[in-house]
Amino acid sequence: MSKQPGSSTAASARTVDTGQGGGETHTAPAGYAPGTPLLAVLALGWLAAMLWSTREAIHSAAVGLTAITLSAFALPGVISAALVAGTAVALAASELAARRLGDRAALRFAAALGAGMLVGLGTALAVNLTYADNATTNTIAGTSAAAAIIGGAIAGARTPAPVGAVVAAALGTLLFVVLFSQARDPLFDLFGADDSQASLVGAAKWVSRTESLLGGLLAGLLAFGYLSWARRRAVRRAPDAPAPRWPAYLLAGAGPGLLLLLTEVIIRIGGRTLLDLAGALSEADAVAQTSMGTSRIDNGIWVLFVGALTSVILFGRTLGPTHRDDDPETVED
Repeated sequence: MSKQPGSSTAASARTVDTGQGGGETHTAPAGYAPGTPLLAVLALGWLAAMLWSTREAIHSAAVGLTAITLSAFALPGVISAALVAGTAVALAASELAARRLGDRAALRFAAALGAGMLVGLGTALAVNLTYADNATTNTIAGTSAAAAIIGGAIAGARTPAPVGAVVAAALGTLLFVVLFSQARDPLFDLFGADDSQASLVGAAKWVSRTESLLGGLLAGLLAFGYLSWARRRAVRRAPDAPAPRWPAYLLAGAGPGLLLLLTEVIIRIGGRTLLDLAGALSEADAVAQTSMGTSRIDNGIWVLFVGALTSVILFGRTLGPTHRDDDPETVED
């Protein structure tokens, strides 16, 4: 049997001889996702950081209109962090339940959904207890809780390894966006921004595209790296375990972009009240909210396609040549 990462198998689990005689066997899980506790801790840390930074920004602003504007600007970061945290914690819970109680789809989904609900409840409580008591607080709390629960449902998938790859790649992409903000001013100068409005708009477009392109490349690299690591761990546990095929790499690479687009859907449904309040403050605020929403959608699409393409190309480079049965090199004399 081929040991290439792309070798196919129809079974989702294999019965492997333990070597102890008597035909004793055990079932090797096909979708084992390694490192889920670490991913959960990192995702919760990221969520806590987003909640804290948003709280500090709102509390440092003047009461009223400025706080509403800052809340609307900060909402996407909080929602994306809650979505990823809910997914990561739920994935860790489903993996633990599968190992302790048996690898059953219904059990995995129940454990994942329950964990997502706990993350959502904890996030909502943290927002309500630490933020100022106003309408924007309730919007942030409720929308964040919904995002975490949706993440829990995503983690209940029967193939946890690609979900783990999506979480790892999404965390890396979100961190990259924060770090990239430090390079925005030099890039504006590089792309020819000056005092004219046209040059600023053109430079902003190229800066945004550069961020999306690099974010997609990073997402694809991290997704491929995680799935390759998961494959090596699975082989050590059970040499005959099935290998992920190219759709798994495609989904994992596209996952961070899909989460960004899902974040936008959650914002526009759950956070509509806050966005409308911010947009109603002035014509400039309305234009800013529309422009930022369009930019977030464009960024999600770019990260989706570039990440998927990067991951699939890297997977393709791991495939060896295909030998036919009548190949002269494989035919015995």
